[in-house]
Amino acid sequence: MQPLVVSADRLEKIVDQLGLHWDGEALADLCTEIEKLAGAQRPAPFAAAAIAARVITMRPDAELFAWWLADLVLAQSLRWPRPLPLLIAQAFGPAFRREAGGKRIRPGEKDFERAVCLALAQAAADACRLAAELSRRAERLIAVAPKLRAKGAGDVIQRLLDDDAVSGSLTTKNPSRFAARRLFERLQQLEAVRELSGRTTFRLFGL
Repeated sequence: MQPLVVSADRLEKIVDQLGLHWDGEALADLCTEIEKLAGAQRPAPFAAAAIAARVITMRPDAELFAWWLADLVLAQSLRWPRPLPLLIAQAFGPAFRREAGGKRIRPGEKDFERAVCLALAQAAADACRLAAELSRRAERLIAVAPKLRAKGAGDVIQRLLDDDAVSGSLTTKNPSRFAARRLFERLQQLEAVRELSGRTTFRLFGL
């Protein structure tokens, strides 16, 4: 499987979404550094730690971008088809807290590489637990599908299986917005979906 390809244009879109202003030449240099790390046969956690530290050295205000790139480089090093939000989900977790005083270990600081390894172990365990839970919920949703009589219910079920979240006011050819609302209420009664937003309006549903 071929590793992920990263370009300055792609990085520019990401930094724009994060509200950062970054020189195009600096982003090109980052791409070069990513290619070097991916091709250096360095252990994946250390490569991820290295790119995060590099970003913080260049821009101390860009830590979120640093974590995003760390997960990208991790995926490249392991030849995954796409990155997973593993390290970024652990950035404020216990792996990055110092024993004395609880001060957080930031990219590039002492013991950062060790913390990255611990964080990845925790992230992998969390991901496996989540995958098992989502699989169980997906099986439950599929099992209740024959009980649904609403037109277009099959399309809604598929959307719920494919997407992280689906709007409670989903409008398709079938069902209508009103019918969709009733369908989601029925699915909640059957304990096949969860309401994710916690709101009474603009509700989101998912596994």
